[in-house]
Amino acid sequence: MEPKVVIMILLGLIILLLLIGTPLKPIRLIGQGMIKLVIGTLFLFAANAIGGSFDIHIPINLLTSAISGFLGIPGLIALVVIEKYIII
Repeated sequence: MEPKVVIMILLGLIILLLLIGTPLKPIRLIGQGMIKLVIGTLFLFAANAIGGSFDIHIPINLLTSAISGFLGIPGLIALVVIEKYIII
């Protein structure tokens, strides 16, 4: 597809969204989910920084960030327990 066509389609969608409006609830849910993923990533980063001296390393990826972000501190503790005792 040529760049002119892509740009015209995107501009058309932007104009359509400006005229009709966007449904706010799905956008709000996506935004809250992204914030929780970022918080989960920060939890994992802190756990890896502090747990380095205790030989704790949890990989930071989408799944572990989602678990620690949506479940909070109990999810982070569950990931540490899984890493230490189940995955040897």
